[in-house]
Amino acid sequence: MRSEENQKQLFDTVSFHCSRITTQLYSTSFSWGILCLDKSIRNGIYSIYGFVRYADEIVDTFHQFNQKDLLDRFEVEIYLALRDGISLNPILNSFQWAVKQYKIENDLIDKFLQSMRMDLSMKTHDQHSYQDYILGSAEVVGLMCLHVFCQGDRKKYEHLKPNAMKLGAAFQKINFLRDINADYNGLGRNYFPEIDLENFNEKEKEKIIREIADDFHEGYRGIVQLPAESRFGVYIAYVYYLALFKKIKNTPSRLVLKERIRIRNRYKMGLLILSFFRYRLNLI
Repeated sequence: MRSEENQKQLFDTVSFHCSRITTQLYSTSFSWGILCLDKSIRNGIYSIYGFVRYADEIVDTFHQFNQKDLLDRFEVEIYLALRDGISLNPILNSFQWAVKQYKIENDLIDKFLQSMRMDLSMKTHDQHSYQDYILGSAEVVGLMCLHVFCQGDRKKYEHLKPNAMKLGAAFQKINFLRDINADYNGLGRNYFPEIDLENFNEKEKEKIIREIADDFHEGYRGIVQLPAESRFGVYIAYVYYLALFKKIKNTPSRLVLKERIRIRNRYKMGLLILSFFRYRLNLI
């Protein structure tokens, strides 16, 4: 018969598997990137992704249910899990472990949930609300991951914090462009301030492209300074998003508004192989 400690460890293992499966089913890009991290830190990143994905699904897809009630319940359950050190929801159980293991501040969780609530009530954004949303939905997620990558090295965390925020912002803004059809025509959302999507054109797209390029530049400067355990995995995620960014950049604005731009898995595999050789030859 297992001891109580061993039984909890088994449940934690089940929880980590649930977060990993969630990541694999929802995102090929992030799944492959996480596999390129050192094994010792994968559970932390899977746990963060699972938490973020579940919250995002509540506000983006569960329209046949009372989304506000679901999000309220989700928020209550995560803070109970943090208080008690356990949740019967395996996704939240693995996340509470990561928060405690890597000393992720509750303030980052608060800001993330605030952005999720914005999706339930706001359809358009001004510059201030746009920046707030990016901060909560993307930049703080980058900081959660940075806690895992730095593994307690507070000095390195503080040094790389601005770069992690910029990389998170770049990823989110690319998601906005990739999903612009579903967000605007499906959900009635327009995240970009002062952009008229009814008359979306190359000039307006170029404005967004320049903003993302600046974020990418700063984000990359942080990637090359990451610890060895995380550098290649984050670089792979960067390479995948950069490929998507370039494809969107070269797609006419009228098509960006009508279809979801994708990168085929076969092409991603080629990028993975090429990136591996560049990394081993110290060319990044």
